[in-house]
Amino acid sequence: MFRPVKIVALIPARYASTRLPAKLVQDLGGLSVIQRTYQSTLATGVFDEVWVVTDHPLIESQIHAIGGKVVLSKKEHESGSDRIAEALEEVDADLIVNVQGDEPFQDAQTLRDLVSVFSNPAVEVASLMCVLGADQVQNPNFVKVVVDESRRAIYFSRSPIPFNREGDELSYWKHIGVYAYRREMLLSFTQWPKGYLEQVELLEQLRLVEKGVPIQMVETLHPAIAIDTQEDLDRARVYLDSTQP
Repeated sequence: MFRPVKIVALIPARYASTRLPAKLVQDLGGLSVIQRTYQSTLATGVFDEVWVVTDHPLIESQIHAIGGKVVLSKKEHESGSDRIAEALEEVDADLIVNVQGDEPFQDAQTLRDLVSVFSNPAVEVASLMCVLGADQVQNPNFVKVVVDESRRAIYFSRSPIPFNREGDELSYWKHIGVYAYRREMLLSFTQWPKGYLEQVELLEQLRLVEKGVPIQMVETLHPAIAIDTQEDLDRARVYLDSTQP
């Protein structure tokens, strides 16, 4: 696996949530969701350091309780990218992976593959994608991405892209919101004003597309479990039980 000077995972962890209140501190097999995310990220062995970046002292105390590292945000932020950019005032890193706090079962191979593309010095940003199920294509909550022959992102949309004019059987890529950045690119990106396309689609990665920054997409076969609702949490509990000896 390619290793720059220092690879760090930063896990943005906002306390407030709409569909499942305080979801990150909900119990998941004796630990909270955010504790599970921290531990599974650390256990991949991909990172020199793992930090949780949060706006709430309860999350801070939960991570400290398992011996983890925390940055408590000093500012209000619109996105996880903004939150982890602030954390770089305290955290030394050359390559930063933004791991979603509500995905408690991280996959080592996926994260190794993501980091490895930075062996190419031209890569400044990378993200993940997987094959989208046919029943998910029309759902705007599943973000689609189209890529070029080198698997660099051309566009992201909540609409089905490409448009299936002839009605053929097509494969679609689903974007998974895990990003890796070189340090200076992350700091620059979060200072740019929102672009037109970003405001239309409400997808922050389009800010990079509009600026002409290539995003290297990496395929994963890992079925990530993201917790947004009580039903998601119930499924995660069942999954966790199934993995216990």
